[in-house]
Amino acid sequence: MARRAKPEKREISPDVRYQNLYVQEFIHRMMRRGKKSVVTTVIYDCLGIVEERTGKNPVEVMDQALKNVGPVMEVRPRRVGGATYQVPMEVPTARRAALAMRWIIDAARARTGKSYAEKLAAEILDASNNLGAAVRKREEAHKMAEANRAFSHYRM
Repeated sequence: MARRAKPEKREISPDVRYQNLYVQEFIHRMMRRGKKSVVTTVIYDCLGIVEERTGKNPVEVMDQALKNVGPVMEVRPRRVGGATYQVPMEVPTARRAALAMRWIIDAARARTGKSYAEKLAAEILDASNNLGAAVRKREEAHKMAEANRAFSHYRM
């Protein structure tokens, strides 16, 4: 059953310190149980660590990481006459950023030891250098899309 109408996108304001929309969105995606001040502290600590280790602008490093992790193609299930096909589709820009953030956060949570800010910083640095678990996740998504290219004529 299809939706009647698409919900309109909410406007989010940039974060306080870096005046960046991606940093603010990252804060929102990391938040658990509404603890925004805790997450904000962790993010700013993390970006501080990134700046310390690279000597570059941490927001640029994070943007590079998001570009490297964001998938270009993904598979979506499509039912055709009783059979479900995995149809490769291009990923819209907003979803690409959302997936990239989610994958980086999940990969950071899965890392062992150290504080969360350090784990997140390490994952962002890895992603900006095209390494790490989040980048592997993107490669898997691309592989799936490539493997199911035969079903691309079932596009929605």
